[in-house]
Amino acid sequence: MKAVFADTFYWIALTLPGDAAYRRAHPVTDDVVTTEEVLTKYLTFFCAAPEYPRRRAATNVGSMLTDTSVRVIPQTHASFLGGLALYRSRPDKGYSLTDCIPMETMRTVGLTEALTNDRHFEQEGFRALFRDEYIVPCRG
Repeated sequence: MKAVFADTFYWIALTLPGDAAYRRAHPVTDDVVTTEEVLTKYLTFFCAAPEYPRRRAATNVGSMLTDTSVRVIPQTHASFLGGLALYRSRPDKGYSLTDCIPMETMRTVGLTEALTNDRHFEQEGFRALFRDEYIVPCRG
């Protein structure tokens, strides 16, 4: 199976059994790419959660960092600048910087599909694999 990009939405779905996308998220692929910025946003989502989900999220990130089926692209000044350039070039869109950085990462590594429901990825020409069924508001 080809590599796909995992956005924050996907990691949240895998963490919360009550999430509408939880069942569909298991297992999607054994070749996942994500970024440290996405993992930052994922942990931020759980910052005000009770102790158990917060610990589970932190444990999940630790596992992702050692899982050979998950490639975590590190944060760099270049990734920040690439995301900032896209952010600046789309003043008519509601893109967050933490969405722009993954979009630019996807372009850099040649990915076209994202494990997300975020329509902004579709606006940039990517396929949002969860867009067809699940709409969950972004937090964080």
